[in-house]
Amino acid sequence: MAKQRSAGDLYHSYAFDRRIEIDQGDGNTVGEWQQKFRCRAGVINLRGGESVMAGRLQGQHSQIVFVRASSVSMEATTEWQARDLRTGVAYNIREITRSDDRMWLDFLCQSGVAT
Repeated sequence: MAKQRSAGDLYHSYAFDRRIEIDQGDGNTVGEWQQKFRCRAGVINLRGGESVMAGRLQGQHSQIVFVRASSVSMEATTEWQARDLRTGVAYNIREITRSDDRMWLDFLCQSGVAT
């Protein structure tokens, strides 16, 4: 049986950013990340599997970031990024899964890849 998650597992602080396009006035736009919300999160580092090991050889790091499901966190999409506020490392969100009990959101995140 899997370990039941609790508030005690949320000892990391993450920000979730959405990319917005800013008009430069000359017809060009520049993308910039804008923080939409921040919250406490738990992290599970992925260590096994052939694709995870191959990613490590290429300087990529995969992990699952889980947060409490709320009206704000439910707005996040795979076009957003998750950012560890302690280290400043930004992770691309690859997949979002809602837990069976509907209390948690799991974000499959990857760093070291193009956005």
